[in-house]
Amino acid sequence: MTDSARIMTTSSRPLVVALAYDGLCTFEFGVAVEVFGLPRPELGEGWYRFAVASVDQGELRATGGVRIVVDGGYELLQEADTIVIPGWRDVSSPVPEALCDALREAHQRGCRVISICSGVFVLAAAGLLDERKATTHWRYVSELQRRFPAINVVEDVLYVGDHDVLTSAGSAAGIDLCLHVVRTDFGLEIANNVARRLVLQPHRDGSQTQQQLRPVARSRESQRFGLLLDWLHNNINERLNRAQQALNTSHISIEQIAQQTGFGSANSLRYHFQKRFGISPQALRNQMR
Repeated sequence: MTDSARIMTTSSRPLVVALAYDGLCTFEFGVAVEVFGLPRPELGEGWYRFAVASVDQGELRATGGVRIVVDGGYELLQEADTIVIPGWRDVSSPVPEALCDALREAHQRGCRVISICSGVFVLAAAGLLDERKATTHWRYVSELQRRFPAINVVEDVLYVGDHDVLTSAGSAAGIDLCLHVVRTDFGLEIANNVARRLVLQPHRDGSQTQQQLRPVARSRESQRFGLLLDWLHNNINERLNRAQQALNTSHISIEQIAQQTGFGSANSLRYHFQKRFGISPQALRNQMR
């Protein structure tokens, strides 16, 4: 049995297929592997299967001198539940028509497709973003809008899309999008678990700005004052995480959650929640329903 046949038949768990091609964007590909491809026995038997499908024939080289060995080709896209396009080798590089056809067929049968950074140009070439909202790295926004005027390009968000077609901004925003997919498929607690292993904050809302305009804080004035600020910051984070869990698992009011997690009032909780996660408590609760 071939590797691709084994991947498609060994389990009914959802199959995530990441594309690989000559000139692969290593970081974006690594994001897909890190979120979807690592074994996670602590999460039970239902976790994703993961496979890599080649776009090109022959040897595949990735940024940094890496060589890629894949699990199969376009046939893997026929069985995928989610397809990840981890960037594209160059925004001006043509997208193979065979890949466009395979993506259209996969989407038509109900497969979710997501892109990271310049991977949006692959989805655009396949026509899967026409009359939809989409985003990409801020450097490519104008080019995307110029070449594909049927797309509603959203300039300054981390990720955007419907349940079946989603796009992210720059490379790091791909992590936010992939965690959003995990949160959609498995819920808030498991997404937080994955984020914890990545040593990331559990949730950045897709509508957050791509570019950080606020200046980086200056060095703290003394070690003792710095330790105090660290303690206060970490304590708030613990309480925010408890509030986040309560929003997902209980039906009590936001005022009650604020009292239980030590914020004193709903207004205080909203302020710290918006500052930490870029979203209001009620908006997050609505997303999880």
